[in-house]
Amino acid sequence: MIETKDLVIAKGKQEDWKDMYENVWSHEEAARYMYWNVTTDEKEAERRMARTLDFEKDHDAFLVYEKKSGRAIGFAGVEQMQEGICEEIGICVGPEFFRRGYGKQILAALIEYAKEKYSCRRFIYTSREENEASMALARSMGFAYLDERMQKDERDGSEARMIRFYRDL
Repeated sequence: MIETKDLVIAKGKQEDWKDMYENVWSHEEAARYMYWNVTTDEKEAERRMARTLDFEKDHDAFLVYEKKSGRAIGFAGVEQMQEGICEEIGICVGPEFFRRGYGKQILAALIEYAKEKYSCRRFIYTSREENEASMALARSMGFAYLDERMQKDERDGSEARMIRFYRDL
């Protein structure tokens, strides 16, 4: 478990499916810059939660809970790419929780987690070029441009320019 001022970042539980459905998975605004499809019904949300928990077992992937409400409001993860280098593998909160500083808290917590668990000396952050909030988050946290690449969005076959940033720790 990772704690920030306003958030708890921890492994999810099956009963979190309803929060994730209501706060994140059913919202196009949350999925817009991600590589997942919106979930449109509760039964699928329950199945999605089971898949999420299965993924969490073998990855440093977590749900994000708002402390004051106790609700699951998003997800986040990190991965060691090679010795000394870690990368976030997705950060997302539901639209009701945009512009509250939660992205900054999550990213800072993932960096600290990666330093402690993997002794990472460099952290990589990736954003779609058109995701202005994500790009601003990277700059505000002291990240510098690393490179870019085109990535196919399997949902619709479109190509997105992905900007990778780095920060030495």
